[in-house]
Amino acid sequence: MKNRFLNFAFVLIAIVALVQVGAVAQTRTRNTPAAPPSLLNSLPKSDAVVQVKMKQLFNEAMPRILANNPARLAQVNAEVENFKTRTGLDLRMFDQVAVGAKFTYPGEGVLKVQSVALAKGTFSSNALITAGSIATQGKYRTEKYKDKTIYIFTLDQNYSVLGVFDFTIKELAVMPIDANTLALGDPVSVRTVVDVTRASSRANAELIALASRDPNAVVGFGANMSPQLVSSVDVIANAPIAGEIAKLRNVYGSVGTTEKDVELFFGARALTPEAAASLGTTLQGLADIGQLFVGRIAGARGVLAKSALTNLKIVTDANELQIRTVVPQADLGPLMGN
Repeated sequence: MKNRFLNFAFVLIAIVALVQVGAVAQTRTRNTPAAPPSLLNSLPKSDAVVQVKMKQLFNEAMPRILANNPARLAQVNAEVENFKTRTGLDLRMFDQVAVGAKFTYPGEGVLKVQSVALAKGTFSSNALITAGSIATQGKYRTEKYKDKTIYIFTLDQNYSVLGVFDFTIKELAVMPIDANTLALGDPVSVRTVVDVTRASSRANAELIALASRDPNAVVGFGANMSPQLVSSVDVIANAPIAGEIAKLRNVYGSVGTTEKDVELFFGARALTPEAAASLGTTLQGLADIGQLFVGRIAGARGVLAKSALTNLKIVTDANELQIRTVVPQADLGPLMGN
């Protein structure tokens, strides 16, 4: 029993730390007016939505978090340049990005995620299409769908972005929506953007509201939960509290930065107040156990985990569970790309 709780305590620490590492893509400027979630409203019906303020990511968050690691900051910028060279897409030209994901289950314990991104910024959609054709040496085809043209680029390459995300893109479908907005994803997902109606956008209203709860957050997200989803994700399905997680209806959250800290908020809506209280009690117990053993985690990871656990606050309000923590940006920078 001790090992079971100890292992899960380390998992809890790792989850907090991982989200903080993911939070390098996120910052908060409290005096900056919040942009309306117009891109979220243009997503097709989704099971999860995410919004990101890209300019604040590159102009504020990255330089702050990596202030004491200039070599890593230079490497991140080089990776962004490499991505631009190979795809024609300069991530620094995007003001905001919205992502919608749809979950399907083709078999027992099998999860398939179909996602599409909308990107809006200070660029010309047609110019980016031209840049993409040059970067891929003309390896693209076009498809007409209703009144839109979809450009499908053949990439078949591995990419690393921000030292955190590594992924493979075989084909990238790009569709100009207007002069400054693009839809990106696989061809099937991009076509769903054309089919968005008022009814389908209203279907995301609850998730959009959850993702937009903190108007100052640079990243916000909202997602539907289900027992089927929990059983299809190994790291969750095998957790000691998988049964309690399966009683959640939605999860949501946001991440931002102040001048010195990275702030993380995670919320969950349970099916009943009793389920929220039970999960909150369990997580608080695991956090307390984690405090006893966090000293065993060496190096920068241990410093980050200690900060996250020291500042961790878990509260329940009716059927909602809310988790907050804060870590110094200086504790996060050394883990970038590790």
